[in-house]
Amino acid sequence: MPLLPDIHFEISERKVLLRILDMVFVFGCLQLVGNFFEFDYFIINEAHWVWPLVLATYLTIFGTIFELYDLQQASKFQKVLKNVILTVSVTVLFYLLTPFYTPVLPENRLQIIYFFLAMTVGILLWRWLYVTLISSPRFFKRVLVVGDSFEIDTIVSNLEGADPNYKIVGFINTSDRPEDVTTISKDIPKYPIDHLTETVAANGISEIVVASNYTDGVTVSLYTQLINLLESGFPIREYMQVYEEITQRIPVQYVDKDFYRYFPFSRSNQNKFYLFFHRLFDIVISLLGLTCFLAICPLIFILNLIWNKGPLFYTQSRIGKNGRAFKIIKLRTMVTDAEKDGAVWAKANDTRVTTFGRFLRKSRLDEIPQFFNVLFGEMSLIGPRPERPVFVRELSEKIPFYETRHVVKPGLTGWAQVMGSYGSSEAHALEKLQYDLYYIKHRSLFMDLGIVLKTISTVIFYRGQ
Repeated sequence: MPLLPDIHFEISERKVLLRILDMVFVFGCLQLVGNFFEFDYFIINEAHWVWPLVLATYLTIFGTIFELYDLQQASKFQKVLKNVILTVSVTVLFYLLTPFYTPVLPENRLQIIYFFLAMTVGILLWRWLYVTLISSPRFFKRVLVVGDSFEIDTIVSNLEGADPNYKIVGFINTSDRPEDVTTISKDIPKYPIDHLTETVAANGISEIVVASNYTDGVTVSLYTQLINLLESGFPIREYMQVYEEITQRIPVQYVDKDFYRYFPFSRSNQNKFYLFFHRLFDIVISLLGLTCFLAICPLIFILNLIWNKGPLFYTQSRIGKNGRAFKIIKLRTMVTDAEKDGAVWAKANDTRVTTFGRFLRKSRLDEIPQFFNVLFGEMSLIGPRPERPVFVRELSEKIPFYETRHVVKPGLTGWAQVMGSYGSSEAHALEKLQYDLYYIKHRSLFMDLGIVLKTISTVIFYRGQ
């Protein structure tokens, strides 16, 4: 009998499930309210097919902004509750303010309360079911890691940290060499290399991940056992492929000399259609951003005089596309003599940052003048953040393929900014590089749109650096 894994939901399946059933429960609750109460503000029929379409669009956009589809947050009902209320509140507000595509305001204002409560209850009911059932251990993907050279604790923190439903329940180390001794967590059991099929069956394993040293490869004994499992229909995947899919980062520190074997550049980098609309998007957003900046500039100027004495702007040399240096324009957030002793990494709670400067950073207002750099073509709205020449030289010597991030224009925001944590160490630089390379590999118009929405989330939740 073929050995089949337990039922589980992949990341993409859970995200699609969340979005689709959000809509199903919302429309279902609205229909029930219409059946049992005097509620005719929102009707689903052929004559008014635009109404549910607009509502679904608003829910999708604001649900993304308020992180309803972040799997880490979706597994915790307390965070879901806050995000649902924010999403529904803003969705209802926009829905009411666009009567050309939505119903006119009802004479009985109580119907607006029904509308809000029906949507809130519908989504919360479904999300409670998701947390209780789909995010329960019953549907976790149980993984066995097999290989001849790896650190199991690192693998656990990388994969389980990115996906709450991904659980590594054991590992098999096929190497007897002392230098390949793993960093073993007492919570992760080690299994013998023999009887792999029995180990998989006894522990309800959903997937095997092979983390093999490419210089030696998989041993013949292990290869035979893996082939037998594969032929029975059991999923077996390679660690770097799994790492990239779950963490949405490129594991460049493991690739070594075979980098280009695992890093085919995105077709979008040569796609004239994509590049045209990417540049058009840059220009339009830059003009809008600079218009808004001019409107609030007098207020920023006055506040700068009071709490940030000194010049309002400052320029700094950064490395752009193809390694060319350019001058970046920012609002000053540090004291005027912040680098009198030379270039220093910025850090969390940096004492050189002024009180007003801290607000500018958290709100991302200090980045607004960079729209001039975007307009001049030195930067793009989305891309890897440009780094200073001195730090580029240092990081290029320590981190493999660091300069690869310069194959595209640097960005005002980027995948690393919306996905990674803040830090200014070599370890954080490596993490940001992994995100940047993932963006370069997979970038597209849809991914760019997703980064814009996530950037709005960063600003709203005040997570600026």
